[in-house]
Amino acid sequence: MTETLFLSSGDVDDLAEPADYVAAVRDAYRQVGEGAPAEPRTKLFNREPPGMFTTYAAVLPETGAMGGYTYSAGFGAGDAWFMTPLFDAESGEPLALLDGASMNPFKTGAAGAVAVDALARDDATDLAVIGSGAQARGQVATTATVREFEAVRVFSPTAENRVSFAADFDERLDADVSPVESAGDALAGADVVITATTASDPVIADADVEPGTHVTAMGQYHPEKNELPPELVARATYVPDLRARATQDAGSYLAAVAAGLIAEGEGIAADLGAVVAGDHPGRTGDEAVTVFDSGGTGVETVAAAHMLYERASDAGRGEPIDFAPASEALTGE
Repeated sequence: MTETLFLSSGDVDDLAEPADYVAAVRDAYRQVGEGAPAEPRTKLFNREPPGMFTTYAAVLPETGAMGGYTYSAGFGAGDAWFMTPLFDAESGEPLALLDGASMNPFKTGAAGAVAVDALARDDATDLAVIGSGAQARGQVATTATVREFEAVRVFSPTAENRVSFAADFDERLDADVSPVESAGDALAGADVVITATTASDPVIADADVEPGTHVTAMGQYHPEKNELPPELVARATYVPDLRARATQDAGSYLAAVAAGLIAEGEGIAADLGAVVAGDHPGRTGDEAVTVFDSGGTGVETVAAAHMLYERASDAGRGEPIDFAPASEALTGE
């Protein structure tokens, strides 16, 4: 029997700061850029009750870990459940099973922060945020560790939510954080834009994205939903988390293809791993517009889970559970 550690959200939710997630995820994408395997998500939809079952995975040889997410959303409970199996990349043995819910905004935010660090101008000081939910919070918390923002403007349709979001981050960040009444107001003068919404149609206008801006879109991973206008994707240096995902479920990219602005499979500068590994320059000049399309991958999931597993082990947290290796249990008896 192999002893595996079960870690609840409560076991891990105070073990890492946003910058810790960013460091782990940056190194993970470097490994992918140098050839480590990672696959886009697989989504299975149930009709009645409506729900989605999703998996995605990655192997990070230098980290020494592999695994990913297996999660459900919807169904009769109308909720979501995130399980993160983590395996040793040398022995193949199961290291841990994590409740992946509490780390989700931070590991996903870390991917966005890595992209901002790699693609945004070095002198970026002005941040626009469209959305005010948990994912927007994770994006801002992590992105604020890679640039010294002086001003942050947040817009979401519900005034109470954007006011609360701004008040919270105004206390947490050195920047002046304020709510605004439209996406256009948020983008005016922005160097970095984050969209983190549940919208099915574009939440910003192409004309509002000024030369030199970096945009991170992370709210959608559905072929028929797009947070960004097709014209923006077509004119930008477009970088998805994984190249294979762009033609599978990156709705903003596929909308640009459907509009005839780019040919399918073209217009993808590189994936994030290639930029982080130094195989692609990413930004080509101060006037360039860059887009990072983040749909969520096993790359940041495995990186974050392994970091939390190591810290939980050192802190004596978690509950050991036993898994029988196939050589013992796979008997057919």
